[in-house]
Amino acid sequence: MKVNYFGQSCFLLDTGKHKILFDPFISPNELAKHIDVDKIECDFILVSHGHEDHVADLVNIAKRTNATVVSSHEIVEWLKKQGVENGHPMNLGGSWKFDFGAVKMVFAAHSNSLPDGTYGGTAAGFIIQTEGKTLYYSGDTALTQEMKLTGELFKLDYAFLPIGDNFTMGVADAIIATDFIKCKNVIAMHYDTFGYIKINHEQAKKAFADAGVKVSLLKISDREEDAMVI
Repeated sequence: MKVNYFGQSCFLLDTGKHKILFDPFISPNELAKHIDVDKIECDFILVSHGHEDHVADLVNIAKRTNATVVSSHEIVEWLKKQGVENGHPMNLGGSWKFDFGAVKMVFAAHSNSLPDGTYGGTAAGFIIQTEGKTLYYSGDTALTQEMKLTGELFKLDYAFLPIGDNFTMGVADAIIATDFIKCKNVIAMHYDTFGYIKINHEQAKKAFADAGVKVSLLKISDREEDAMVI
């Protein structure tokens, strides 16, 4: 499988059979201005919550690709009002088997509303089991005790964790999270996009390395040669 990073918390996971897009915020992001949103293809879109820096391109991509949007009941209902009919509503603790594999929606400690102020339900993360691997996409979250359950219930291969601080976990809490979830392979997200979440890359890498955690700060790119193989 391959992962491309489109900035902030947006990734495209290519399983070889399906393409899964996470939290599409691309066109307003100056760091991702070289990515052509209109050329992104996907079969599924997983949306952790409704803040603009996670859904700015959601409606346009969902309509153009007819991808199935997997998110909270409230966000899927909101999308219907935007003309997006192909949605799959979920809620915390629920699981479902999709064409690409299984998804379980898990707790994220964060606020949640849509760009127009509509309530978006509870913020969430996802456990994805596909092509023999188990991935944890935490969404925007603080460090929580619930992460220990994830470590007990699943054997994770990779964890997508925020490290930008201020709005989410910072590096120090993300390192603690890796102990809770029992996963030492981290793909970092939610950093650098805005002034509040800019980080020192070298300091972050050293902190993770000192804790025995492998962290990947991926290049923002839609090119296949820049994708990370997982």
